[in-house]
Amino acid sequence: MKATILNYRGSYKEQNPKHLIVQPEKSENRKDALKFVGKKVVWTTSSGKKIHGLVSAAHGNKGAVRAVFAEKGLPGQALGTQLEIE
Repeated sequence: MKATILNYRGSYKEQNPKHLIVQPEKSENRKDALKFVGKKVVWTTSSGKKIHGLVSAAHGNKGAVRAVFAEKGLPGQALGTQLEIE
């Protein structure tokens, strides 16, 4: 299923590039978002490299989820792009 990367998770002083807020296509409320917890997330670069992560929790009441990427995190160019939830 496709999802859109909304933003990094962080405070007003710092942001963490490994923790991202993601909006799945068919998720409209917190109940729908909880179904994605524990699923794998894959973001593909323009060169074809795949970066893997995991959905850790729901974020807010509008259906967004938190994704954690164990490797390096994602670059700023990833914000607003699509990723795949498996």
